[in-house]
Amino acid sequence: MSDTHYSDVLRRDPRAERIARNRLHPLHTTASSGGQVAEIRGPSGLLRKNPHTLGFIGPNGIKRIDRLKGNAIATNSRRGTTNTQVTLLPLHQVAEAAFTLVVVPDMVGGRLTAHDKDVLGQAHQLARAIEADIGAKGAVMLVAFGVCKEENFDKAGVDRLLLLDSVEYQGYCPEQQMAALLQVEARFAPQYWLFPDSVHGGSDLGSRLAARLGIRPAVHVWQVNTDTTICRGAGGSTDITRATPRLLMLSQECANPIDESRHEVLPVVLKSTPIISLLLEDKGQVSVDPNAIPLAEAEFILSAGNGIKNWDQFHTAAQALGATEGASRVVVDDGYMPRFRQVGASGTWVTARVYLAVGISGAIQHMQGIGQCEKVITINTDAGCDMVKRADLSLIGDSEAVLQELLKLVKVFRQQSHQGQNNVKISEKTGVKKDTNEEAENAA
Repeated sequence: MSDTHYSDVLRRDPRAERIARNRLHPLHTTASSGGQVAEIRGPSGLLRKNPHTLGFIGPNGIKRIDRLKGNAIATNSRRGTTNTQVTLLPLHQVAEAAFTLVVVPDMVGGRLTAHDKDVLGQAHQLARAIEADIGAKGAVMLVAFGVCKEENFDKAGVDRLLLLDSVEYQGYCPEQQMAALLQVEARFAPQYWLFPDSVHGGSDLGSRLAARLGIRPAVHVWQVNTDTTICRGAGGSTDITRATPRLLMLSQECANPIDESRHEVLPVVLKSTPIISLLLEDKGQVSVDPNAIPLAEAEFILSAGNGIKNWDQFHTAAQALGATEGASRVVVDDGYMPRFRQVGASGTWVTARVYLAVGISGAIQHMQGIGQCEKVITINTDAGCDMVKRADLSLIGDSEAVLQELLKLVKVFRQQSHQGQNNVKISEKTGVKKDTNEEAENAA
């Protein structure tokens, strides 16, 4: 009996292929192996991708395209669980610093900006290069002025923290800040000074310190090592290479931020800082109508999508929050918002620090337009939409109910702030200071 020889020619089964293409056929599930056949052969015999496996069913029963390359179902199944494991990053410690690099961030709104984190990343790159040369560890020190709301200095790469948040450092006070920086220079003799090259104060303060120390600084820096520095010149159309000075003013995305380690954030205290008589007095920010600010320049945007039904409530919420109004293309096409309010690739590209999207599912053009926003918050009823995947914080629920509750919270917050200001004024007039908690207990 001779051995049976099988042909290497691939034979098609037209009946099985028809059943696999017909989702209504009773044998469809069996023929398609549970609907997970990634490739099928078309009528011409060419190998085709199965279009029915390119998506997944969301929580609301709507099929969506799998943009996460097979991880969408797993991500969706984990949504809403509370037992999420938090990865603890390794702790970077510098007990005795052989040298110091000082970063002076913008701290817009009391928090580190993306630009500040890039500068910290560049400081650590320089520190590693110096450590490789001298064989000893150095520390990156951050000098922060004014009110501080940042809670993640450790994850941003701060080894030492000098926080100057007393009254004399509030607002615009470059002379007072300069006095503190000169003390840091005298005490630590930093290997490098690093400032963000920005309009939020980094360029101004860096230029003042360079003039006082007699240093020719490097500005618009986008590549730097311990030997050479490459700066952008002529409006970014040319590169200028020079020797690396002690004082650097760095462009955004000059380096990757720290994301693989935690740092000690050991506090640093100056013994005494002289109080400077200010030549310029800061009277605070000028009150501006948020809707008078162009979308491209707005820092806080409340954007409406097709999920908004109560437009009076939306406008009231934008006014109460002090946010600039934005909209998706659907809302603009329906005539609810003017064309210049449209956010997205077909409208206005925005770079807001906070972008609050209400009832926006997240079309690809809209997602492109908000790509440079620092924090994205969304309110939506669909937990599987693209905007929820993009957002840093998501609220799943009815937008009208969420906005109503938000308005109540804003009202309570403002009443408490107003009451606190009145208590301070009364104390200043009478000369008697009384604790608010004590007053509340007496009233109870």
